[in-house]
Amino acid sequence: MPSKLTILMLTLSIILSACGASASGGATTAVESYITALATKDQAALISNSCADWEDDALIELDSFALVEVTVDGMSCAESGTDGDKTLVDCTGMLNMSYNGEPQSLDLADRTYEVIEQDGNWLVCGVR
Repeated sequence: MPSKLTILMLTLSIILSACGASASGGATTAVESYITALATKDQAALISNSCADWEDDALIELDSFALVEVTVDGMSCAESGTDGDKTLVDCTGMLNMSYNGEPQSLDLADRTYEVIEQDGNWLVCGVR
């Protein structure tokens, strides 16, 4: 039977995960959560890490992964600058995909993510 401490730690981790990027990590955490949501096909997490103007595009990206198995390998993201009210985030690592046993990879370094802060929440709001 799990100890009370184990249950408490599990509950706390679930609560903090639900808070997403707003709780702890700023722009880089929002992007990492967004990419993870794409890979795990978690629509709710994807939307919660996207600004309203980007939601439709995020859902299109999610749809493009519908028939493939996706894993994230070696993801690391860092702020790379600003552009007006947007914080720019670059990542390294790969999205590894498989469709009917045929592997493909997307290099995370090929995109720069545009992230904004709205009401204390960091949200992906575009890519370059």
